[in-house]
Amino acid sequence: MANSSKILDLKSFLDEKAELYNQFKFIATDPISIPHKFQKKKDIEIIGFLIATIAWGNRKSILNNGEKLCKILQFEPFDFILNHSEKDLKACEGFVHRTFNAEDLKYFIRALKFIYVQYNGLESVFSTYQTQNSLQPAIHHFKSIFFQLDHKKRTEKHVSDPEKNSAAKRINMFLRWMVRKDQNGVDFGIWEALSPSLLSCPLDVHSGRIARELGLLHRKQNDAKAVKELDENLRLLDPNDPVKYDFALFGLGAFESF
Repeated sequence: MANSSKILDLKSFLDEKAELYNQFKFIATDPISIPHKFQKKKDIEIIGFLIATIAWGNRKSILNNGEKLCKILQFEPFDFILNHSEKDLKACEGFVHRTFNAEDLKYFIRALKFIYVQYNGLESVFSTYQTQNSLQPAIHHFKSIFFQLDHKKRTEKHVSDPEKNSAAKRINMFLRWMVRKDQNGVDFGIWEALSPSLLSCPLDVHSGRIARELGLLHRKQNDAKAVKELDENLRLLDPNDPVKYDFALFGLGAFESF
């Protein structure tokens, strides 16, 4: 861990930047704008999980394909997941986002139904396997449950596993959306069974670069060990809401060329 007094010296600066960029006006070009089209909890979490899964690469492409996902799910994600037939899955044909294709999407739809029927939903799985200080073990257990049905091995790469040293950026982002209580209306905070204090920063090239420049992160690789190091330092700044600083790190990188 970095020197704690040096970390705390950053607090007022990062609090200010977090407040600046944790604003609803910034979400129009962000993947979180897709689940914001829905009002019901289960619709939000299902489309949120799917859009987070494809949230890499060109933002315009992510949003365009997010709109396609809404259409495939007939704009009622939970109802579609629970009541679809194999015939309904023909709507997936032709869907592709980078390496996530129609076969992957069909499996994800079947697996989500399995999660809701057998495990009482996504929130239930993650809350069952959370530990006192981390949600990373819950991501590992979620992946093993998610792939209990027959599937092609290639589809497994679309769900990361921290126990294989992945930073699991997209699932950590999804968990931020679902768990973090946000007075500014960006994150949903609809999962009461998990604490925002356990969230991890969605670590990517941009947030990692800024974190290193600020001395919040010293590990060179963006992997699970780096996530743990960044977690420890962000929790020094705010133990109750550490991932609010995701907004600061992203904003500094994307909008200020820090």
